[in-house]
Amino acid sequence: MARPDAPVIELRSARPGEATALTDLCLRSKAHWGYDAAFMAACRRELTVSAAVASGPFLRVAAVDGASAGVAEIGEEDGTWHLEKLFVEPPFMGLGLGRRLLAWAVGTAASHGATALEIAADPDAAPFYRHCGAEDMGTVPSGSIPGRRLPRLVLMLGR
Repeated sequence: MARPDAPVIELRSARPGEATALTDLCLRSKAHWGYDAAFMAACRRELTVSAAVASGPFLRVAAVDGASAGVAEIGEEDGTWHLEKLFVEPPFMGLGLGRRLLAWAVGTAASHGATALEIAADPDAAPFYRHCGAEDMGTVPSGSIPGRRLPRLVLMLGR
């Protein structure tokens, strides 16, 4: 039984008009790792949640007591499923939102026939994905910072 003071956590679809707020959430979460303003500006395009994606089936919001506290987005390209975004508001880190959002991503991708989920991980987030069972499969170029390489992780589904 939940404690009376325990937060109410739910995963839900994005609300109409919420894309900008979710973009801001992604930026605050990324900045948590100590990146400077120039780095964050370079990441803005890649971290932007579009209204079209927000209203679609491949994005989920984690809410704590009704407030948006995390977001995950998956996508498919040429038969390969990718974790496009997984961000948690810094004050809500440690509540298990990342695990819940990743479980949603895995389940949704698997329900669409995926056998694996590829993750181009921020180096600071890579340990989380490894802890959740993802395996290192080299590196990929950053979509935001020329010359930067990111860990490429793969989470096999259905194990």
